[in-house]
Amino acid sequence: MPVLSGLRLELSGDHLTVTGTDLDLTIQLSIEVGGERDGGVVLPARLAADIVRSLGQGKVEVAVEGDDVSISNGRSQFSVRPLSFDDYPKLASPVTSSVTLPASQFGDALRQVVRAASTDEARPILTGVLMAAEADGLRMVATDSYRLAVRDLVGQQVLAADQKVLVPGRALTELQRLVGSGSDVTMRLGDRDATFEVGTTRLTTRLIEGEFPNYRQLIPASHPNALTVEREALLEAIRRVKILARDATPVRLHMGGDTLRLMAITQDVGNATEELDAQYTGTELTVAFNPDYLMAGVEACIGDSITLNTLDALKPAVVRGVGADDYLYLLMPVRVP
Repeated sequence: MPVLSGLRLELSGDHLTVTGTDLDLTIQLSIEVGGERDGGVVLPARLAADIVRSLGQGKVEVAVEGDDVSISNGRSQFSVRPLSFDDYPKLASPVTSSVTLPASQFGDALRQVVRAASTDEARPILTGVLMAAEADGLRMVATDSYRLAVRDLVGQQVLAADQKVLVPGRALTELQRLVGSGSDVTMRLGDRDATFEVGTTRLTTRLIEGEFPNYRQLIPASHPNALTVEREALLEAIRRVKILARDATPVRLHMGGDTLRLMAITQDVGNATEELDAQYTGTELTVAFNPDYLMAGVEACIGDSITLNTLDALKPAVVRGVGADDYLYLLMPVRVP
């Protein structure tokens, strides 16, 4: 449908509604403008955006003139051929029942969880984020089979008892960009779609159908080894060491005593080593991780320090922020010689 490459603009009085959709994901924004004549038009999205971005300061005037649309600003004027307004899909209204979440808290949860969702469309279930009702609130879960992120929103009774939905990670990535613009997020759940409203912007997405993996069995019941290290110091060390982690080379963490040693060894290129002060309890251990996945988990944690809990060099490790038990990031290690 070529018309889906366009943005639908509808003017009623001084109220302009702009809509973009690919049928799976729809974003709609309402703004106040200086309206002169009610009507609607579909503009080629990329072309219209490029034109408006190129214009100078001051007001932009958009007018339908015959078979073309005029976009002007000062002495700049463009004429664009619109797409078919009648062919643009009619969008269903969202359900009326809703719940409200604090934007800051929900935004933090999105930032922590969505990063672990898969982007491989061949495995559609894993491209979603599970939102499930728990006894004490809402739980959000994502995994790409290499890592797992779990965040609890305690006290947020968003879903009915035992209810769960699978929301596309792509939609929630877009929602992340919106949550900073409002104080609350309003969520509406339909049978096959979910709508999120932030300020004057509405995002609607189709839900993913299917059964999410049993993630609970992936989380080890106990971890005999525990490393505690400053979060920012660890991030900086990983960034430096991964310079030598070429061609999917993992970063090795050697844990023992009061020191954490990070190493990257790439044949025919070189190696890097860095040591950090840390606290460690358990058996001396070397475990290797994909450096990007490890950084993503450490970045997602809140607090000055993180804990890395391990069983051995081949079992999943769990990253948490010290004193922040509402979030965990589970990471599969990489087998090294």
